[in-house]
Amino acid sequence: MADKDTPRQPTHRAYAVIRREGQDDFWLNLGLVFPHKDGTGFNIMLQALPLDGKIVCRGIAADEEAEESAPQRQTGGRSGRQSARR
Repeated sequence: MADKDTPRQPTHRAYAVIRREGQDDFWLNLGLVFPHKDGTGFNIMLQALPLDGKIVCRGIAADEEAEESAPQRQTGGRSGRQSARR
């Protein structure tokens, strides 16, 4: 029911921020956020749940959108981006 009204492009990503002593925080990608057509709410599509119950939603940057449309390489993901979020 909600799937047919969901826009094809997400506007935000959902993360769990894992604090690590002596290291940068690790931003674990939990899923995507899609705005409602009327602009008054969101559908949050999660693939996992955070252990502490806190979800951080951040807008998707233009460089991330371009990266998403490119084929994924088998190099271990987005390790360089983990500490860039604040």
